[in-house]
Amino acid sequence: MAQVFAGRYELLSPIAQGGMGSVWRVRDLRDDTIRAAKLLGQRDAGSLLRFMREQSTRIHHPHVVTPLSWAGEDDQVLFTMPLLRGGSVATLINDYGPLPEPWVRVVLDQTLAGLEAIHAAGVVHRDIKPANLLLEPTGPGVPHVRVTDFGIAVPLDEPRLTAPSTALGTRGYMSPEQSQGADPDPRQDLYAVAVTGLEMLTAIRPPVPDDAVPSTRLGALLRRVAEADPAQRPDDSAGFRGLLAEAAPERGWEPGEIEVFDHFGPDRTSAQPLEPAPRTDDLATTRASTRRTPDATAPDATARAAGDETAAATAPLTQAAAPGPADAAHGSGQAAGPSSAWPIVALLVVGLLLLGVGGLILM
Repeated sequence: MAQVFAGRYELLSPIAQGGMGSVWRVRDLRDDTIRAAKLLGQRDAGSLLRFMREQSTRIHHPHVVTPLSWAGEDDQVLFTMPLLRGGSVATLINDYGPLPEPWVRVVLDQTLAGLEAIHAAGVVHRDIKPANLLLEPTGPGVPHVRVTDFGIAVPLDEPRLTAPSTALGTRGYMSPEQSQGADPDPRQDLYAVAVTGLEMLTAIRPPVPDDAVPSTRLGALLRRVAEADPAQRPDDSAGFRGLLAEAAPERGWEPGEIEVFDHFGPDRTSAQPLEPAPRTDDLATTRASTRRTPDATAPDATARAAGDETAAATAPLTQAAAPGPADAAHGSGQAAGPSSAWPIVALLVVGLLLLGVGGLILM
C-alpha cells in the first residue's frame, strides 16, 4: 500500500533522484489529481533556502513549470508541480542520439521563450540543461517544452546568499564567468541554452568538440553563443530567438522517427518510473554506459559524465523510500498534526524572511 505524505499526497512511484532529494509521482488526495512532487530532506540551511527559492518562483508561462503547493512532515518537505509525462530533453537524447535540426530549433526556441518570461521577472535560472527541459507527450508532433528546477535561480536585485567565489550550476553547462562565481546575468542562461543545443545536435556531453558540430548555420550560431566571451552572446533571449529563426528557418514540421511518448499512461496508478538519475557516486559508471554518444568509449568519457552534477547540490541523496507517517504542515497554512510540524514551519518562515521572496511570486 502506498504511503501518504503529510496526510495529503499519496506517493505512487519515484521518477528520479538527485543530490537535493527525489522526484515522485503523487496523487493529491484532495482532488484526486496526479502530480509530480519534489521531496527534500532539510539537512541544512542551504537546502532550506533553495527549497524556498524554488517553491516561491511562480512564473506563469506556457514554457515554464510552476510549483503548485507544498507540505512538510518531520524533517522533510515536498512541493508539487504539474506532471510532465513526456520525460525530458535528456531522455530524448538518450533514446535517439543526435537530434535533427528541426527538433533542436523548436526546443531551443521554446526554451528561450520561457527564459524571456523568467528574465522579464528579474530572475536568472542558472541551471539550464537537457534534464531541466521537460516535455509534454506530443508523439511525433511538434514538441512542447517547459523549463523546470528553480532550485538555484536567483533574482537580479537580491543580495547574494553565497560568497562571490561560490559557483552554483551544473559543470559543463555553466558559462566560464558563472563557474568563477560572477554575479548572475541573463546571458549566462543563453550560454547554457547554446551548450544544450550543441548537445542535442551531437549527443555529446559538454564540452562538445568543434569538429563534432555540424557545419550548418545553426551549428555555427550555437558555437558562437557558447563562446567564453559574454560579448559574443545576444543581449537577451528575444535577440537569441531572432538569430535562431535566421539560422534555422521554419520549413514545416518533419519529425522523422522521433517521438515524445507518454512515460506513464493515463490509467496507470503504479507506473514504472522514468530512469532515475544515478547517484552522484554512480555517475561515472552509469552515464557512459547508457548515453548514446559517439565518445562514450573515449578515455575521458566517464570524467565528463561525472561532471553533470549540480555544484549546489552537495548534500547526500534523499532516499527514494516513502517516508513514514508523521505530523505535517501544508502549503495552505493548515497544520495536519501536533507540534512536530512547527520546526519546518519556523524554518520556512526564516527562509522567506532571508530570501525576500515576495518579489518572486508573480501571479
